[in-house]
Amino acid sequence: MNRSLDKAGRSPLNDFEIAKPMTSSTLDIAANRKARKYSNVELLRRVLWSVGQHAISLSPRPFFGWRCFVLRCFGAKIGSNVNVYPTTRVYFPWNLIVGDWSAIGEDAFIYNLGPVTIGKKVTISHRAHLCAGTHDYTLADLPLLKPPIVVHDQAWICADAFVGPGVTIGEGAIVGARSVVVKNVGPWVIVAGNPARPVKSRMLKNTSNQPSASVQV
Repeated sequence: MNRSLDKAGRSPLNDFEIAKPMTSSTLDIAANRKARKYSNVELLRRVLWSVGQHAISLSPRPFFGWRCFVLRCFGAKIGSNVNVYPTTRVYFPWNLIVGDWSAIGEDAFIYNLGPVTIGKKVTISHRAHLCAGTHDYTLADLPLLKPPIVVHDQAWICADAFVGPGVTIGEGAIVGARSVVVKNVGPWVIVAGNPARPVKSRMLKNTSNQPSASVQV
Protein backbone atom coordinates (compact mmCIF):
# COMPACT_ATOMS: atom_id res chain seq x y z
CA MET A 1 0.00 0.00 0.00
CA ASN A 2 1.37 3.42 -0.95
CA ARG A 3 1.55 5.99 1.82
CA SER A 4 2.48 9.63 1.67
CA LEU A 5 5.57 10.56 3.71
CA ASP A 6 6.27 13.65 5.78
CA LYS A 7 9.46 15.71 5.47
CA ALA A 8 11.28 13.28 7.76
CA GLY A 9 10.33 10.36 5.53
CA ARG A 10 7.86 8.92 8.03
CA SER A 11 4.38 7.68 7.34
CA PRO A 12 1.67 9.91 8.91
CA LEU A 13 0.15 6.73 10.34
CA ASN A 14 3.21 5.88 12.42
CA ASP A 15 1.93 7.71 15.50
CA PHE A 16 -1.16 5.51 15.50
CA GLU A 17 0.45 2.17 14.75
CA ILE A 18 1.30 -0.09 17.67
CA ALA A 19 3.03 -3.43 17.25
CA LYS A 20 0.76 -6.40 17.88
CA PRO A 21 1.75 -8.34 21.01
CA MET A 22 3.17 -11.82 20.55
CA THR A 23 0.16 -13.68 21.90
CA SER A 24 -2.58 -15.97 20.69
CA SER A 25 -5.17 -14.60 23.13
CA THR A 26 -8.54 -13.52 21.82
CA LEU A 27 -11.50 -11.83 23.44
CA ASP A 28 -13.90 -14.14 25.25
CA ILE A 29 -17.24 -12.46 24.63
CA ALA A 30 -19.16 -15.57 25.66
CA ALA A 31 -17.58 -15.39 29.13
CA ASN A 32 -18.40 -11.70 29.36
CA ARG A 33 -22.05 -12.31 28.63
CA LYS A 34 -22.25 -15.18 31.10
CA ALA A 35 -20.70 -13.14 33.93
CA ARG A 36 -23.05 -12.01 36.66
CA LYS A 37 -22.86 -8.22 36.61
CA TYR A 38 -25.82 -7.32 38.81
CA SER A 39 -27.53 -8.71 41.90
CA ASN A 40 -31.11 -9.96 41.81
CA VAL A 41 -32.24 -6.77 43.55
CA GLU A 42 -30.56 -4.63 40.91
CA LEU A 43 -32.12 -6.68 38.12
CA LEU A 44 -35.56 -6.18 39.66
CA ARG A 45 -34.91 -2.45 40.00
CA ARG A 46 -33.91 -2.29 36.34
CA VAL A 47 -37.18 -3.91 35.27
CA LEU A 48 -39.24 -1.52 37.41
CA TRP A 49 -37.24 1.50 36.24
CA SER A 50 -37.74 0.55 32.59
CA VAL A 51 -41.40 1.33 33.20
CA GLY A 52 -41.04 4.07 35.81
CA GLN A 53 -38.73 6.25 33.71
CA HIS A 54 -41.67 7.06 31.46
CA ALA A 55 -43.13 9.04 34.35
CA ILE A 56 -40.21 11.40 33.75
CA SER A 57 -39.97 11.38 29.97
CA LEU A 58 -43.71 12.00 29.50
CA SER A 59 -44.02 14.73 32.13
CA PRO A 60 -44.56 18.38 31.17
CA ARG A 61 -41.40 20.48 31.16
CA PRO A 62 -42.29 22.67 34.19
CA PHE A 63 -42.90 19.63 36.47
CA PHE A 64 -39.47 19.65 38.11
CA GLY A 65 -40.81 18.66 41.52
CA TRP A 66 -42.61 15.66 40.05
CA ARG A 67 -39.50 14.36 38.31
CA CYS A 68 -37.47 14.68 41.50
CA PHE A 69 -40.20 12.80 43.34
CA VAL A 70 -40.08 9.97 40.80
CA LEU A 71 -36.29 9.73 41.06
CA ARG A 72 -36.53 9.59 44.85
CA CYS A 73 -39.09 6.80 44.60
CA PHE A 74 -36.46 4.76 42.76
CA GLY A 75 -33.73 5.40 45.30
CA ALA A 76 -32.07 8.63 44.17
CA LYS A 77 -31.04 11.15 46.82
CA ILE A 78 -32.19 14.50 45.44
CA GLY A 79 -31.80 17.80 47.25
CA SER A 80 -34.15 20.76 47.17
CA ASN A 81 -34.71 23.05 44.19
CA VAL A 82 -33.17 20.58 41.76
CA ASN A 83 -34.09 20.80 38.07
CA VAL A 84 -34.21 17.61 36.04
CA TYR A 85 -35.73 17.75 32.55
CA PRO A 86 -38.03 15.29 30.74
CA THR A 87 -35.29 14.24 28.30
CA THR A 88 -32.64 13.78 30.99
CA ARG A 89 -31.63 10.13 31.10
CA VAL A 90 -30.62 8.60 34.42
CA TYR A 91 -29.56 4.98 33.98
CA PHE A 92 -29.77 3.83 37.62
CA PRO A 93 -31.54 6.32 39.93
CA TRP A 94 -30.44 4.40 43.04
CA ASN A 95 -26.83 5.30 42.20
CA LEU A 96 -27.49 9.04 41.99
CA ILE A 97 -26.99 11.81 44.55
CA VAL A 98 -27.76 15.43 43.63
CA GLY A 99 -27.28 18.41 45.94
CA ASP A 100 -29.50 21.48 46.40
CA TRP A 101 -29.99 23.95 43.54
CA SER A 102 -28.35 21.75 40.92
CA ALA A 103 -29.61 21.09 37.39
CA ILE A 104 -29.25 18.22 34.94
CA GLY A 105 -30.05 19.52 31.47
CA GLU A 106 -31.96 18.27 28.48
CA ASP A 107 -30.65 15.08 26.87
CA ALA A 108 -27.91 14.75 29.49
CA PHE A 109 -26.97 11.12 30.12
CA ILE A 110 -26.07 9.98 33.62
CA TYR A 111 -24.70 6.49 32.94
CA ASN A 112 -24.31 5.59 36.57
CA LEU A 113 -23.50 1.91 36.72
CA GLY A 114 -21.33 3.10 39.59
CA PRO A 115 -22.30 5.92 41.97
CA VAL A 116 -22.54 9.44 40.56
CA THR A 117 -22.49 12.23 43.13
CA ILE A 118 -23.37 15.76 42.03
CA GLY A 119 -22.86 18.52 44.58
CA LYS A 120 -24.77 21.69 45.28
CA LYS A 121 -25.32 24.42 42.64
CA VAL A 122 -23.90 22.20 39.90
CA THR A 123 -24.97 22.52 36.27
CA ILE A 124 -24.86 19.51 33.97
CA SER A 125 -25.64 21.05 30.58
CA HIS A 126 -27.60 19.50 27.73
CA ARG A 127 -26.20 16.37 26.10
CA ALA A 128 -23.40 16.05 28.66
CA HIS A 129 -22.42 12.46 29.40
CA LEU A 130 -21.27 11.26 32.82
CA CYS A 131 -20.02 7.71 32.28
CA ALA A 132 -19.50 5.68 35.48
CA GLY A 133 -19.02 2.37 33.73
CA THR A 134 -16.31 0.72 31.64
CA HIS A 135 -14.54 -2.60 31.04
CA ASP A 136 -11.11 -3.96 31.90
CA TYR A 137 -9.72 -4.22 28.37
CA THR A 138 -6.61 -6.07 29.58
CA LEU A 139 -8.63 -9.21 30.33
CA ALA A 140 -10.10 -11.45 27.66
CA ASP A 141 -13.58 -11.51 29.20
CA LEU A 142 -13.74 -7.68 29.51
CA PRO A 143 -15.17 -7.64 33.08
CA LEU A 144 -17.48 -4.76 33.87
CA LEU A 145 -16.08 -1.99 36.07
CA LYS A 146 -18.16 0.63 37.88
CA PRO A 147 -15.85 3.47 39.02
CA PRO A 148 -17.68 6.37 40.69
CA ILE A 149 -17.87 9.96 39.46
CA VAL A 150 -17.95 12.96 41.79
CA VAL A 151 -18.81 16.50 40.69
CA HIS A 152 -18.23 18.94 43.53
CA ASP A 153 -20.26 22.03 44.43
CA GLN A 154 -20.61 24.90 41.94
CA ALA A 155 -18.98 23.01 39.05
CA TRP A 156 -20.31 23.28 35.51
CA ILE A 157 -20.19 20.48 32.95
CA CYS A 158 -20.88 22.24 29.65
CA ALA A 159 -22.82 21.01 26.64
CA ASP A 160 -21.79 17.71 25.02
CA ALA A 161 -18.90 17.19 27.45
CA PHE A 162 -17.84 13.67 28.45
CA VAL A 163 -16.70 12.81 31.98
CA GLY A 164 -15.13 9.38 32.22
CA PRO A 165 -15.21 6.69 34.90
CA GLY A 166 -13.49 7.38 38.20
CA VAL A 167 -13.15 11.12 37.57
CA THR A 168 -13.58 13.80 40.22
CA ILE A 169 -14.46 17.35 39.16
CA GLY A 170 -13.31 19.88 41.75
CA GLU A 171 -15.38 22.60 43.35
CA GLY A 172 -16.17 25.47 41.01
CA ALA A 173 -14.46 23.84 38.02
CA ILE A 174 -15.76 24.20 34.47
CA VAL A 175 -15.53 21.51 31.80
CA GLY A 176 -15.77 23.20 28.41
CA ALA A 177 -18.27 22.21 25.74
CA ARG A 178 -17.48 18.89 24.01
CA SER A 179 -14.47 18.29 26.21
CA VAL A 180 -13.38 14.76 27.13
CA VAL A 181 -12.30 14.43 30.77
CA VAL A 182 -10.46 11.25 31.77
CA LYS A 183 -8.45 12.65 34.69
CA ASN A 184 -9.41 14.54 37.83
CA VAL A 185 -10.01 18.28 37.50
CA GLY A 186 -8.89 20.59 40.31
CA PRO A 187 -11.08 23.22 41.98
CA TRP A 188 -11.83 26.51 40.22
CA VAL A 189 -10.09 25.46 37.01
CA ILE A 190 -11.50 25.70 33.49
CA VAL A 191 -10.57 22.78 31.25
CA ALA A 192 -11.29 22.23 27.57
CA GLY A 193 -10.37 19.96 24.68
CA ASN A 194 -9.86 16.27 23.98
CA PRO A 195 -8.30 15.23 26.24
CA ALA A 196 -9.29 18.12 28.48
CA ARG A 197 -6.47 20.38 29.69
CA PRO A 198 -6.48 23.45 31.96
CA VAL A 199 -6.88 26.69 30.02
CA LYS A 200 -7.35 29.23 32.79
CA SER A 201 -8.58 29.72 36.32
CA ARG A 202 -12.18 30.53 37.13
CA MET A 203 -12.96 33.66 39.09
CA LEU A 204 -16.29 34.67 40.59
CA LYS A 205 -17.19 38.28 41.20
CA ASN A 206 -19.40 39.49 44.01
CA THR A 207 -22.13 42.09 43.67
CA SER A 208 -19.60 44.91 43.98
CA ASN A 209 -17.78 43.50 40.95
CA GLN A 210 -14.78 42.48 43.01
CA PRO A 211 -13.13 39.06 42.74
CA SER A 212 -14.49 36.73 45.40
CA ALA A 213 -12.92 33.38 44.51
CA SER A 214 -10.12 32.27 42.27
CA VAL A 215 -7.41 29.66 42.01
CA GLN A 216 -4.32 29.81 39.86
CA VAL A 217 -3.94 27.06 37.25
